[in-house]
Amino acid sequence: MSVSIGRARDAADGGGGGGRAGRPEVPLVSISTVIPVTRRVVGVLGAGLVDPEAPLVRADDLGLLRGDGCFESVLVRDGATVWLDAHLARLAGSAARLELPAPDLDAWRTLAGQVVAAWGRPGEAVLRLVLTRGPEAGGTPTGFAMVTPLPGRVVRHRATGVHVLALTRGFPSDLPAAAPWLLAGVKALSYATNMAAIRHAEAKGADDVIFTSTDGHVLEGPTSTVVWAAGGSLHTIPPTEPILDGVTVRELFAAAATEGIPTAVTPARMADLHAADGLWLVSTMRRIAAVRSLDGRPCPDSPWTPTLQRALGLRGDSA
Repeated sequence: MSVSIGRARDAADGGGGGGRAGRPEVPLVSISTVIPVTRRVVGVLGAGLVDPEAPLVRADDLGLLRGDGCFESVLVRDGATVWLDAHLARLAGSAARLELPAPDLDAWRTLAGQVVAAWGRPGEAVLRLVLTRGPEAGGTPTGFAMVTPLPGRVVRHRATGVHVLALTRGFPSDLPAAAPWLLAGVKALSYATNMAAIRHAEAKGADDVIFTSTDGHVLEGPTSTVVWAAGGSLHTIPPTEPILDGVTVRELFAAAATEGIPTAVTPARMADLHAADGLWLVSTMRRIAAVRSLDGRPCPDSPWTPTLQRALGLRGDSA
């Protein structure tokens, strides 16, 4: 393995509980419960658990130097991962687009089980799976997993909702076909532009962003998928647009079907979002946050919000 690691510790395999393409059979959690960031658990592919304070990544690792790699964030709830297999499949797809060696998904699943079991806390956390190209001079790719508490910011947004600005992404909606080397739809490590967009929104008094293409198509948020209600159905953007194919929106739409809510995958423009009966941002950690305003214009308070929160395992209160 091309990383410096601390002494590996033994841990029981398993504990992930993920891989089921459906809703986890677990109690609902409060939409505003925040666990202080006091600890983390780290494991290295091929080595197992390591000291979370020990050096992990080489200084010449291309994931660090150039953002050359991919990652996944997986929700952990009461010791079980949520839709782990879907996240692993997307990790493999990102690696293929980056021309990295095909990840050993069984090894990643085992590592996920080890770090989640070692975490050992009730409630929610986030499991991050990180794969880089490895050292600049060549060698084995770097792979590691880490479990931490959910960031307080995204958990608060569940309860408060978000105020959103529309910002251009700076490229057209036909980018995937016209410029595949720009890696649209790859969950790459290089999120600097996404984070800059959020900081810009915060400087303007907003919380988050919805990106649009230069030809006016709605795309996605920096860390979220766009969902809106119109005509008695839930809608989201097709993955043929230059967006990440969201895992949580698939989970949401599967759950919505059991609630009798029709769903549709349709392109949109900003006028469609302003005319919507409800608008939400959906992501692994945040789950679902209602959009309170878009470019300063209030958005309707949809009666579907509590149902969608419950569908993603949230309890619609602020306890």
